[in-house]
Amino acid sequence: MAMLEIKNLGIDFGGLRALTGFDFALDQGELVGLIGPNGAGKTTVFNIVTGVYSPSAGDVQLRGASITGKKPYQVNRLGIARTFQNVRLFGGLSVLDNVLIGFNRSVAHGFLGTLVRSRKHQMEEHAQEDQAIELLREFDLVDRMDDLARTLPYGSQRRLEIARALATAPRILMLDEPAAGMNPQEKTDLMELIHSVRDRFQIGIWLIEHDMTLVMSICQRITVLDHGETIAVGSPREIQDNDKVIEAYLGKAEV
Repeated sequence: MAMLEIKNLGIDFGGLRALTGFDFALDQGELVGLIGPNGAGKTTVFNIVTGVYSPSAGDVQLRGASITGKKPYQVNRLGIARTFQNVRLFGGLSVLDNVLIGFNRSVAHGFLGTLVRSRKHQMEEHAQEDQAIELLREFDLVDRMDDLARTLPYGSQRRLEIARALATAPRILMLDEPAAGMNPQEKTDLMELIHSVRDRFQIGIWLIEHDMTLVMSICQRITVLDHGETIAVGSPREIQDNDKVIEAYLGKAEV
């Protein structure tokens, strides 16, 4: 049984079919890419899986149980975390507080414990702060933990967003264009970071990305969408040599 399995997924927007018959599976520890031209339906897939959209057809299963129709916070609690095309940090909060927010779903104390700041509440707070600091150290952000998130360089903000997602203890991490806006060195660092995250946390990683060098370098398997339909699935080499993929990106040659 795959950790994440998607069967015959489809969605319509005002009578327009945006996604048709999408099938996908992701196992623990896999690193898989989802690519395609602009408007192909990639982020739509992510939005359905994470509960932002409800599909018109099909089913999404996590460890064999359907999560179709669940709300985003419910999907996250079940073990799926994501980042977005545009960085969505709490800019007015510190770097540390942004990560601590990710730990909130695992808080065990109740409202009364928070109100009176019970010993249990204080111990849990200290434990979470230690974990958050360790996570920031892993992402080379510990020296900036007291700074406001909005003051970080762009590449660091991207890393912080991934760190915050990992604070929710996911089994699946979905990254939507993590390299967008990065310079070449930041992209190189990101590739190393993604590998490190996969290996250290033993989670499945599914990413959307337009940077083909990054995708071909780190992904074990790639799915290609075009106009809401899957046109190819395979290894990086198979995708590079696929005529349908080449046509989707470059257009059909005139005869």
